[in-house]
Amino acid sequence: MPEATPPPTTGVPHETVAAVDLGSNSFHMIVARIADDHMQIVDRLKEPVRLGEGLTDDRRLLPEVAERALACLGRFGQRLREFPLGSVQAVGTNTLRQLRPATEFVERAEAVLGHPIDIIAGREEARLIYLGVAHGLAAGPERRLVVDIGGGSTELIVGQDFTAQLRESLHMGCVNMSLRHFADGKVSAKTMDKAQLAGAIELRPVRETFRHADWQTAVGSSGTIKAIAAVVQTEGWSEDGISAAALRRLREALIGAGRVSSLDLKGLPDERKPVFAGGVAVLCAVFQTLNIAHMQVSDYALREGLIYEMMGRHHHQDVRERTMRTLSRQYQVDEAHGRRVQATALGLYRQVGGPWCLGDARYPRILAWAARLHEIGLMVAHSQYHRHGAYLLRNADLAGFTRQEQTILAALVLGHRRKFPTQDFAALPPGIRDCTKRLCVILRIAALLHRGRAPNNRPRPILQVEGDNLSLVFPDGWLNQHPLNVLELEQESDFLKGAGVRLAFK
Repeated sequence: MPEATPPPTTGVPHETVAAVDLGSNSFHMIVARIADDHMQIVDRLKEPVRLGEGLTDDRRLLPEVAERALACLGRFGQRLREFPLGSVQAVGTNTLRQLRPATEFVERAEAVLGHPIDIIAGREEARLIYLGVAHGLAAGPERRLVVDIGGGSTELIVGQDFTAQLRESLHMGCVNMSLRHFADGKVSAKTMDKAQLAGAIELRPVRETFRHADWQTAVGSSGTIKAIAAVVQTEGWSEDGISAAALRRLREALIGAGRVSSLDLKGLPDERKPVFAGGVAVLCAVFQTLNIAHMQVSDYALREGLIYEMMGRHHHQDVRERTMRTLSRQYQVDEAHGRRVQATALGLYRQVGGPWCLGDARYPRILAWAARLHEIGLMVAHSQYHRHGAYLLRNADLAGFTRQEQTILAALVLGHRRKFPTQDFAALPPGIRDCTKRLCVILRIAALLHRGRAPNNRPRPILQVEGDNLSLVFPDGWLNQHPLNVLELEQESDFLKGAGVRLAFK
């Protein structure tokens, strides 16, 4: 069987695509037309759901907030009803990162939206924000600091051209800062000082790194920063963007008003008022901590970054592939052996992907990456290396990967050898449990057939499946020439019984 590479993702197979951002303050959706490798935004929808204010201490959503969010997604879903699978990229950020999976809110949200929703890590959110902002700015060689204040988190990025070089996600945003320091609606010098100090404490671990990152210009994105820019410019305090002096005047104006309900600032919409003081406190802390004198404002952010990410994958510029190559080098993985396991795994996948309902375009790529990195844990220790590898892949900052993709990847590496980890697989979200188990069975067989590590060993078995009953048929004489493989297949048959899978071979 010749060595194979992962099939390309479908990327942007459609002329019209959409991106949905389930933020902690607002839900956003953009619809864009792709033509000649350019994006033209044709529709925007936004609703101030304020998901973050409904997150309870035990990481559940208040019922009224959950219903408000689902109603919004139902309206978005109506707009997206005719969009084919793969043409919509929907992501959840800070609040959904914290939400307890057992609430099944994401599953309900997917049902009303009509498209999958991926939860992305904070640093991945930062990378996508930078990608969107960079495409919205005039091309230039300077290094940029990008700041995005969301409802539940603030992302800081330093990058050049379209590449993010430093990425951080901090647990402070306009919603949680407003709830923590301005919940009673009062704004005073004391409460504002306390909120800014809390922001400075959050920034402290990354302060020196970002101060000395040699950036030349600061750019802000998100609703909070755009609202602040609109106010300071409408009030005549800043001609372009946000200056440090204008931000100080805005701070004093908030304190002078005394209450959120009393705010009478030109350019500030009513829907933004409940979280405005918290957002101003965060931005004041960022300006002061990072010594920012002036900040430009970008209309592009996470949503646009998602569209450009889809376009990049369509043109085989998938950052996930670069991430995999970096991991392979960093952990000194035997790449030649991994490629051989990958070739066999993909050959088996092509035979059973249809009958096993593994049609998602992501699955063969994740299977291929798991095959290439199934021995990554050897860098930690040989004993239980599959568990070490799974831990690394589950918890590492993998650029380009959603949490769901990392969960599947880690599960495949965990389950590729020894006793099948049935309890770990039972703990996977219901929507990916069965398909991950079947991908893992494919990987187990491929890894087993290459256990001898012979560079010229290219088995060509035929894999037939009927439910959880598997039959491996080898070329005439192959099993007689590989008695060790026979013993290993017998052992594997016993392992798979524990997972409810029956393996026969001849």
